[in-house]
Amino acid sequence: MTSPLPGLRYHLPPESSSRETDSDVVVYGATSGGVTAAVRAARDGHSVTLLAFDDHVGGLSSGGLGETDVGRASTVGGLALAFYRAVGSAYGRPDVHWRVESHVAEALFRQWLATAGVTVLHRQHLCGVTMSGDRLAELRTDDGGRHRAKVFVDASYEGDLMAAAGVSHTIGREASAVYREPLAGVQPSSSHQFTVPVDPYIVPGQPASGLLSGICADAFGTVGDGDQRLQAYNFRLHVTDAADRVPYPEPDGYDRDRYELLRRHLDAGVFELYGRTTRIRGDVYDMNNHGAVSSDHIGANYEWPSAVSLTPASGPDDRPALDRQAAAAAAGYARREEIYADHVRYQAGLLHYLCFDRSVPTPVRTAAQAYGLAPGEFTGTAHWPHQLYIREARRMVSNYVITQHDATGTTPVDDPVALASYVMDSHNAKRVVVDGRTVNEGNVQHPLAAPMGIPYRALVPRTGECANLLVASAISASHVAFASVRMEPVFMMLGDAAGCAAGLAAATGSGVRDVDYETLREKLRANGAVLSGGAR
Repeated sequence: MTSPLPGLRYHLPPESSSRETDSDVVVYGATSGGVTAAVRAARDGHSVTLLAFDDHVGGLSSGGLGETDVGRASTVGGLALAFYRAVGSAYGRPDVHWRVESHVAEALFRQWLATAGVTVLHRQHLCGVTMSGDRLAELRTDDGGRHRAKVFVDASYEGDLMAAAGVSHTIGREASAVYREPLAGVQPSSSHQFTVPVDPYIVPGQPASGLLSGICADAFGTVGDGDQRLQAYNFRLHVTDAADRVPYPEPDGYDRDRYELLRRHLDAGVFELYGRTTRIRGDVYDMNNHGAVSSDHIGANYEWPSAVSLTPASGPDDRPALDRQAAAAAAGYARREEIYADHVRYQAGLLHYLCFDRSVPTPVRTAAQAYGLAPGEFTGTAHWPHQLYIREARRMVSNYVITQHDATGTTPVDDPVALASYVMDSHNAKRVVVDGRTVNEGNVQHPLAAPMGIPYRALVPRTGECANLLVASAISASHVAFASVRMEPVFMMLGDAAGCAAGLAAATGSGVRDVDYETLREKLRANGAVLSGGAR
């Protein structure tokens, strides 16, 4: 399909040559947690192969997220803290620096991987797995690659490898009754809500004319009811107000009519520049979503996690199963490509509309044109980030599920490997009509009572499931609790812990559930991990 912006694709064509690897540890997904998992296992003396989905490493940390969602800074330890200290050094500062330009972040990650001796392969797209009993024997990629290991780590945001290995998981929002969580399920939005009436119908006042683009016909729902909806995705942009800024481009397939809701919002006197800008360094800013109509493409991502759904083969000679896996993977990546392109087209089109459409009030156009894309970032993709902000996808369901109760401090865990301390931050999940008005639903912003311990049990599959797989991103947590866990420093710490545990399991030949926690804890502490109280 045609890319909305030059060079920008989700699924890049595989390299022409396939590879076969045998390693102690294979990490699937070069997110920030994938990088730290690979680096930790390699530093502990193990052979490691890191399979990167595209041409980059670092996930969102090097893909547009300039402002780090830290929470309590004293809860960040291990390789995560080392990374932000390295950012400070790169900027000539003697202290930790929580804001980072993407090219600086990726350079640091690549330096770590090279120094640790990690084998990094790019454009590696999962297309099947083979199981041997309750163990993952082989991971196959669509370039013909075959990758074997003693222990695997799924560091993808989507949990694709976990799901392909038959591990229990869920998608969407649990009902409040499932884990007795007051913030679960359908929720009135605490922010990013319409503060003035905005007519939702194509012909104002006439429901029979249909709904404007971006509004769904579903009911608001009953507070606390569960569903499979996800908090919205967007791209985190590097923008600048410098003279050499790159004007926001008109994406291929641009349709001004999809911004009629925004136009009416502007006519009602509300303008929030659609995205909050935070200075990263100098004249470069991170632009995130902000407001009722923003870069968050509400309701457009529901199919993303399950689009790639594979079932394991029983062995290398199970040809029918291998062929089914490959066909399902190809179809799934094609569907994600469509969703990805739609997110690019929506967000780039929104900026283009604000800057150049004559229906937009002149003061608004002038304010929007004060910024443009930063010319020093993402030079191969029209200065647009390559990484979609996948705030939530699959989540493993293991022997321990982190819930809102962990966030209240009422259920302390006895096997923590990291702490989460940022607010439970879940973006809007749908946009509907209530009493003739446009309404956003699902935004939850709720602080933690205390830093929340993430147990080792939330990183390993439940008893009886894949014995040699650790999960570093799509861990076992409810929708509500995951809204705090999902921050990049936490993913780095979880990757650090997963890499350490993977090395222990590989060295002994044990299953990941049988790793001795006391041994793991001592190694984590020796590596600077923060496991209690927010202070090392």
